[in-house]
Amino acid sequence: MNPISIASSLPSHWREVRFRYIAATSKGRLPTKEEEDVAVDALPYLSMEYLRGDTEASQYVPAQGMLTAENNDVLLLWDGSNAGEFLKAKRGAVSSTTALVTPLQFDRQFLFWICKAVEPVLKTFTNGMGIPHVDGEFLKNLALPCPTNPDEQSRIAIYLDREIARIDGLIAEKELMLALLEEKRAALISRFVTRGLDQNVPLKPSCQEWLGEIPAHWRVERAKNLFMVRDERSDDGSEELLTVSHITGVTSRSEKDVYMFEADDKAGYKRCMPGDLAINTLWAWMGAMGISPLAGIVSPDYHVYTSKGELLPEYVDLLCRSLPFVAEVSRWSKGVWSSRLRLYPENFFEMRLPVPPHDEQAAIVRAVKVDQRKANALRESLQLSITLANERRAALITAAVIGQIPLQEMTE
Repeated sequence: MNPISIASSLPSHWREVRFRYIAATSKGRLPTKEEEDVAVDALPYLSMEYLRGDTEASQYVPAQGMLTAENNDVLLLWDGSNAGEFLKAKRGAVSSTTALVTPLQFDRQFLFWICKAVEPVLKTFTNGMGIPHVDGEFLKNLALPCPTNPDEQSRIAIYLDREIARIDGLIAEKELMLALLEEKRAALISRFVTRGLDQNVPLKPSCQEWLGEIPAHWRVERAKNLFMVRDERSDDGSEELLTVSHITGVTSRSEKDVYMFEADDKAGYKRCMPGDLAINTLWAWMGAMGISPLAGIVSPDYHVYTSKGELLPEYVDLLCRSLPFVAEVSRWSKGVWSSRLRLYPENFFEMRLPVPPHDEQAAIVRAVKVDQRKANALRESLQLSITLANERRAALITAAVIGQIPLQEMTE
């Protein structure tokens, strides 16, 4: 295989070297069941969640027989949806989906930034029918730019450590602002759907822990009195396929990047009409439910409900986005483990829901829309700023590791 280059030109004193001559890769492994039951003073198992976050490790394994990484070693995510991504390690046991990248001639920090520069190319050429994985031969034949002076490697690495940390800090600030906007939206929805818009209205006990006090003129009804099951089946499965998630509610599957298995024959799938409440039985406890905006079909494992008219569909959709309501759904879901909870109709129908007058439901929906129109402009601005910062980050890494930034500029 011919070498694949990431640079069209290099400084005259630089050269290109194939990855196979610069670094070696070693795959980690899964611990055995016996190795999982060790004392907490053993090595942390380097899962992606642990590497990406600031949380404590959830699993520890004995060092014997495991591939060990030290702080700031280079790791390559070998298998999975993000195969081809390079990360800095923490001290621990390398997982079975990850490879330790050991430098043969580069400074370790410079190697990391070289790897980040080739990451987009490597990700493009991951392969696999099911779970993507790194093509080892393709990786070995990547031609990496190499300054012949080790001091130059070190200075580039120090420069990128400093500048990328600065960009990452700015991105983190904007992501925090996005998270705060989402928290504000969730809090506002939760308050409106359970207390209404008038903060001075007289209140009364709802006799439901998740609801607390509600406006004195509102009612509380069993869901059984508000909804009925729609169990109509598709004859040939030709209708629009819908999906239900905790993030977007009910949407057309064609509009989303969904990698889960899709049946070829959808005859017998459940019909869902505009205004129906669709609940993903498996993930209802996470909030995977909402009002359908269009006609289509959903998995036969989902449940579809139609309103008896007491609750407006738009109000119900907001209720599904309310954190206290989602927590109540989780309480009524049945299963041995939290990850295996299911919300079945007989349990859903026992839930008690608030019933404001129709005009108040409509006013609540309008108020949320007005608030979101104001927030959306700021949200879009922040998202664009994050996108541009990430593009700047990638461009800066590439420019530095192929010698397009003068050393003098890096040390100023």
